[in-house]
Amino acid sequence: MSDAISFEDHWARTHQFDPPAIFDSLREERPLAKMVYPDEHVGWLTTSHELARKVLSDPRFSHNMETCHFPTTHWGELTPNSPEIPGMFIYMDPPNQTRYRRLLTGEFTGRRASQMTSRVEVMADEQIKAMREHGGTADLVEDFAEPLALRVVCEVVGLPYEERDRFAHAPKIMHNPESKPDEVGPAYEQALTYFFELIERKRQQPEDDILSRLVSDGQLTDEEICNMVALLLFAGYGTTGPALAVSAFALLHHEDQLAELRADPTKLDGAVEELLRYITINQYEIFRTALEDVELNGETVKKGDTVTVSLPAANRDPAKFGCPADLDIDRDTSGHMSFGYGVHQCLGQNLARVALRVGLAALLREFPDLRLAVAFDEVPLSLKGSVFGLKSLPVSW
Repeated sequence: MSDAISFEDHWARTHQFDPPAIFDSLREERPLAKMVYPDEHVGWLTTSHELARKVLSDPRFSHNMETCHFPTTHWGELTPNSPEIPGMFIYMDPPNQTRYRRLLTGEFTGRRASQMTSRVEVMADEQIKAMREHGGTADLVEDFAEPLALRVVCEVVGLPYEERDRFAHAPKIMHNPESKPDEVGPAYEQALTYFFELIERKRQQPEDDILSRLVSDGQLTDEEICNMVALLLFAGYGTTGPALAVSAFALLHHEDQLAELRADPTKLDGAVEELLRYITINQYEIFRTALEDVELNGETVKKGDTVTVSLPAANRDPAKFGCPADLDIDRDTSGHMSFGYGVHQCLGQNLARVALRVGLAALLREFPDLRLAVAFDEVPLSLKGSVFGLKSLPVSW
């Protein structure tokens, strides 16, 4: 216990874009370190790229919610363990996880995502127009990043964007660490009620979207479909919007990188990958629990021990990336872990890349003099949630 860090230590950012400084010392001295979890379980934390890949690719580690110890609190309270939720495959192990995920794999291929590009460009242009209606200033989070991310997810999944008041508030409340516990349950139930109604509508009038195909396929119950839709919405909208906003914030702060990208827009693909590595918005909730004793980095991770994998630390490992604390849009980012690794690697990563690439391209094209409307250190951050984001991003042009 004496050498175990607290779970709160890996929240302690000292800079807008940098993970907690403790990661560097841990990675150098003990990349597999003991950590005291909120429920007082003494588990582990990994901070190296190599160990992150090992844990996330090892079938001896489980992501089932029944036996894990959560590395964070939600709304100041312990997260209770729970049995598998039908359709919520992110918290399942193979073969159950595989059965659900296989139904969606074809929906998120690189080819499918590329085919969405022109449609996302239209959405981005419409959001740019909405920004201009504010005059010469806007909130890039509220007026661009969040609505664009939501529109993309809605289009692919089959959720009517014009009915977003029935469901869009739920992921925002659940991802917001400042939400009150009594707000979360009702918001989630309201969204689920709407999803059940929408499933019946799709059954009567199917369209060209994921939800319609899941309904028509007939392999799943309405409950399974409903939870899969919730997962796609919460995971897609809850991460892509913050990633787009923080990426824009990072470029506006690193003026040399922004200037280089403006001078050569062909570097945008590489810039997106570097921004994903650099900001690593998925902060805390990548964890696995040992199904048996596992020898790892000279330590015995005992059966039942939970290992938290820090993706921000892995993406700043100097053994993998030279000068990892620098934003460098020309670097080789292959192997970055912003979308995770192994069987639970982000299913929608190709679509997320399209949204980021198109969104940033639109901002660079339409606002050649885009700049922060407040001082850099006055941009309000969201640091306590599972996703690193911004509460707002005031910009002007």
